[in-house]
Amino acid sequence: MGEKFPASALRVRRVYEAPEPADGARVLVDRLWPRGLSKADAQLSEWCKDVAPSAELRRWFHHEEPRFAEFAERYREELAREAVQPALEELRERAAQGPLTLLTATKDVSVSHVNVLIEVLREGG
Repeated sequence: MGEKFPASALRVRRVYEAPEPADGARVLVDRLWPRGLSKADAQLSEWCKDVAPSAELRRWFHHEEPRFAEFAERYREELAREAVQPALEELRERAAQGPLTLLTATKDVSVSHVNVLIEVLREGG
């Protein structure tokens, strides 16, 4: 299990927002590359597709707020899979080393997979 990290070590931002020094490591956690954004403009430390929701789950959810609770439950099940554990551990280690900003292209971050991902990272596996 990875080192513990302060809650302030993790933050969420839209990938389209200009990078800030406080971002620390910038990791895109979407399965698809954001439309209209060049890799240079994104200024990523990493693109971690392995922790993104499956294509099937993403299509089912379709960012419909009434489905968020069930989406979160299903996504947690995906994140509990053994194949995802190395990617989660790497993100925990990055957060333990300093600020980690998880990036998404999602328009409404409040009903996004990133919030569930942060909860799982903080729980420590």
